[in-house]
Amino acid sequence: MLDQIKSLFGLATEENSEKPPLDKRLAAAALMVQVMAADGKIRPEEEKKLHAVLSEHYAVSKEDAKTLEKAARDAHGEAVDLYGFTSVLKREMDMAERLALVEDLWEMVYADGELHEFEDNIVWRVAELIGIQSRDRMELKQRVLARQD
Repeated sequence: MLDQIKSLFGLATEENSEKPPLDKRLAAAALMVQVMAADGKIRPEEEKKLHAVLSEHYAVSKEDAKTLEKAARDAHGEAVDLYGFTSVLKREMDMAERLALVEDLWEMVYADGELHEFEDNIVWRVAELIGIQSRDRMELKQRVLARQD
């Protein structure tokens, strides 16, 4: 069963220890973890928001969301830059999906109720790397902020 879940998210199994290419769900989740960790501490409300976003926008069950979060944390821990994730997303997501991802990243930023400059910087860099214009990025930020009130 665990091997099936790992294969669902593109993770290596014991029989195949080579790392397969990232899929867009794992790449997106790893970027969300990157945003969550940017201020130095991952808070429970951020983890809760991550699970909600993964369940809602990526159609995974609560249990699969936990598995995906762990895989995303591992991928984030091994990453040396954002390009490994963003190149997958730019290739595998259409513009609407990329816009939704940036909105999801803003959701992660504001999950703990505050904006940290490092979080803002990550969203800006990701948006640039996946071809989202500054105007769109800021509109998505304002949309998420409006929902916070």
